[in-house]
Amino acid sequence: MNCPYCGYYDSKVIDSRDINDGIRRRRQCLKCELRFTTYERWQPASLFVIKKDGRREEFDRDKLLAGIRKACEKRPLEGGVVERAVDEIEAEIFQTGKNEVRSAAVGDMVMARLKRLDHIAYIRFASVYREFTDITTLKEEVDNLANHGVVNTADQLPLIPPEELAAAVKPVRRPRR
Repeated sequence: MNCPYCGYYDSKVIDSRDINDGIRRRRQCLKCELRFTTYERWQPASLFVIKKDGRREEFDRDKLLAGIRKACEKRPLEGGVVERAVDEIEAEIFQTGKNEVRSAAVGDMVMARLKRLDHIAYIRFASVYREFTDITTLKEEVDNLANHGVVNTADQLPLIPPEELAAAVKPVRRPRR
């Protein structure tokens, strides 16, 4: 393992700990003596994702992580939640034992987790994943969330702030003649 600070080729392991599906090691460079952390994961045989157009692409955990992070950008989520979601999705994919998985299956796994984590992130991801072509399709998805009673959960911010919702629902008073 090359030192990320000085590039020296050798380091010593100071501490090793098991984490979810791998090992976390604290290392110290033998040249500059700075410390850094490495993560080791078991990686099974290559897994390929079959895209909508039929192309096959090697599964890329970082690509999945980047997509979910983008959807969750600037949302009030706990640290590490996105990484745990990606860990769960990756584990679920590998537990199937198949060497190919459809991108739609991966997308559905992401959607299910985002729906539980944060509805705004869910809508953001859905707008790209489901390729909403107009505002009507987006509105239908938001209405679907609202109609299933999941909009105002304690863990999430509401899709519409309460004062805006109250103003939108108030009956319009007409002047008397």
